[in-house]
Amino acid sequence: MATTTRHETRFENRTAEEPVSWTAGAALGLRLVMGLVFLTAGLGKLLGEFSAAGYLANVDPTSPLAGVYGAMAEIPALVAVIDVAIPWGQLLIGLGLLVGGLVRLAAFFGGLQMVAFYFGNWEMAGAYEVLTGFATSDLVYLIVFLAIGALAAGRVYGLDAVLERYEVDGEPLVERHPRLRYVLG
Repeated sequence: MATTTRHETRFENRTAEEPVSWTAGAALGLRLVMGLVFLTAGLGKLLGEFSAAGYLANVDPTSPLAGVYGAMAEIPALVAVIDVAIPWGQLLIGLGLLVGGLVRLAAFFGGLQMVAFYFGNWEMAGAYEVLTGFATSDLVYLIVFLAIGALAAGRVYGLDAVLERYEVDGEPLVERHPRLRYVLG
């Protein structure tokens, strides 16, 4: 929901009215940037030659999930599913974030991918790596996805705001189906 706020600026104590709050603007910015990042990542994998087999087979042995990823790499049918799920998932997450539709659902699955990538890109073998390997881009992206979902970024100039106001037999869709609030926003 866009709100109008009234605040004093730091310059000349003037007042100004903004169409959205700073928080909503930040949520919109995060949503659009992550949408573009994931859309391009998915497209790059779909248009190129992508296979998760090498990634899964070569996870750092110090990762807590190295054995799981290695076992997954040895099951061709599972690798084939992952080879489809990762690029299409990234493409759909990116599209959802860009149009602001089903944003919480997109943020959930984006966060899920980031958790998987975090353990797959594990770099904590020595003391220095523990300090630098903890705060990786995968962890930062996970936190951004949590913020996007928590801030209901789809309600700011997004399709989710339209879907929440859509009426069925004179009743808003989210009042008729309250569980939709978990995926919209």
